[in-house]
Amino acid sequence: MEALALLLLLLGAASSRDVKAGNCDVVITSDAGKNGSVSSPGFPQPYPPRSVCRYEFQGRGKERVQLVFTEFNLFTANDDDHDCESADSIVAYVHMEGRSEKIDTFCGGQVPLPLMSSGARLSLEFRGLHSSRYVRGFKALYTFTENFGVSGGRQLMEYTCGFSFNSSEAANGSFSSPNYPGYYPRDTECSYLFKGRPGERIHLHFTYFDVEGVLPCEATSASDYVEFSNFMTQDRKFSRYCGQLREFEVESDRHFFRVTFRSNDRLDGTGFHATYHFLEHEDTNTVRPVRTSAAPNAATSITDEVPGCLLLAALLLNAPFYY
Repeated sequence: MEALALLLLLLGAASSRDVKAGNCDVVITSDAGKNGSVSSPGFPQPYPPRSVCRYEFQGRGKERVQLVFTEFNLFTANDDDHDCESADSIVAYVHMEGRSEKIDTFCGGQVPLPLMSSGARLSLEFRGLHSSRYVRGFKALYTFTENFGVSGGRQLMEYTCGFSFNSSEAANGSFSSPNYPGYYPRDTECSYLFKGRPGERIHLHFTYFDVEGVLPCEATSASDYVEFSNFMTQDRKFSRYCGQLREFEVESDRHFFRVTFRSNDRLDGTGFHATYHFLEHEDTNTVRPVRTSAAPNAATSITDEVPGCLLLAALLLNAPFYY
């Protein structure tokens, strides 16, 4: 009887512990490879109940960790992907100045937006406590990158995050905030330098803008912001931009223009996306897109070559016009 009582006591103690489904903690370093994938235990089959896994990503130097989820299907008791209290979930953390800060908690079946670390480290904690035979878990692709997920332009290695756009290389194109369309990293500053030929100006069209903050986008309101300048230093002509804005346009006064994106260490947004065009300014009234290559012997319209004010005056006077 004493042996049976001891056995029952041990079984009761074991059932009261939070037992993991297995040792699924993993540390991934950039030394082992610059990219790869991680997934829930047993993926694409249902993960075991009571699964608790931690994924640690560790880069080097200026490297940032970028995570792109390709599949996401976790158990939830309801259809609300924002109510993660009683659902299986993933919690993402960034590491800044020796402390760990939560980015967000993700659950349900909606694929999360891409994530990026603020430094060389990022962590995921998977809490698959319930599971069911209908869930597949998750899969994510990771990359250790130094270009901040910014496409277009030429990266400036003398900057932590800097990109150059020259009209001699491309007359038009697009640029975006780090990790767009995902959450931009915290505590990050990126510079976008546009350099045209003498006589050219830079025209920017922002098609998407979601930068955390409130007007006037100052440090006192803990705002992230985008700033414009005709110089390498601050330009009093332009105010800072932040918040969720509709499409808008900005144009330089000369052939150089600087765009600065700055995020603090608090909240996250999905950033911005914009197109750029280098324009030829023959005078204050005539603006033409820069042509990358001119066709030989191409016919030219008089409205392409004549200043707009002179042509308008000739038409109004109904007089012969000579140019």
